[in-house]
Amino acid sequence: MKLIRFGEAGKEKTGIIIDDKRYDTSAFGEDYNEHFFETDGINRLKDFIESTNELPEVSDHTRLGSPFARPSKIVCIGLNYVDHARETNATPPPEPVIFMKSTTALVGPNDDIMIPKNSFKTDWEVELAVVIGKKASYVDEADAMDYVAGYVLHNDVSEREFQIERSGTWDKGKGCDTFAPMGPFLATADEISDPHNLRLWLKLNGKTMQDGTTANFIFNIPFVIAYTSKFMTLLPGDVISTGTPAGVGLGMKPNLYLKPGDVIELGVDGLGSAKQNLIAYAKN
Repeated sequence: MKLIRFGEAGKEKTGIIIDDKRYDTSAFGEDYNEHFFETDGINRLKDFIESTNELPEVSDHTRLGSPFARPSKIVCIGLNYVDHARETNATPPPEPVIFMKSTTALVGPNDDIMIPKNSFKTDWEVELAVVIGKKASYVDEADAMDYVAGYVLHNDVSEREFQIERSGTWDKGKGCDTFAPMGPFLATADEISDPHNLRLWLKLNGKTMQDGTTANFIFNIPFVIAYTSKFMTLLPGDVISTGTPAGVGLGMKPNLYLKPGDVIELGVDGLGSAKQNLIAYAKN
């Protein structure tokens, strides 16, 4: 299935995509949140859809939100492609680099990206993100894929000065408001036959900047889930974003960063595409 959430920001309803059309599943009676994933919500939703005579159709012009409610955490894997590590003058890591992205950064797939106050180095990163389906702690790598609820397109927007030049922790440059656009939909695990062979791409103002494949992961998804679960308990609905291929602004010579008016388009095989406009900082 392909799960969506739609409507006004903060008041999203749940939905589903069937044959490229959007349908309202709010009569199901619950959000796509931790409880939903923890209580076999995907299969319960399937049963609901099969037992329902008609679902209201949702206009293609209706805003899409994140395809799941705000999770307990967004975990990211840094430098997980050799080409990206090299372009940023970093050594490919012997173990996964883990950092956190604030859940308040989560927005819809086509929402505006707001350049932070006093930012001059806002950057882009197309990524495949994994959504966890059940509580995971000290998971064995051989069992790790059993913990995957689905997959989603993610733009891991990053402020490089905040991340690298502001006295430690990448989190400073990763969690700004609007810095985690996700969607357009969450594809359940059965929709993606091989998550380790997906093309992912990103364009800036119509020019292709990133064009890679998850076949080039340094650390694959089972390893990343098992590894992360040694350091923290992953809860249902949590997100692990798996890293980005080469082609980010930090890797350009000279560096190239985002400015108001820029337009980003990005996509991953089987997970659709998204389009985001860059806007200047404005206090909420």
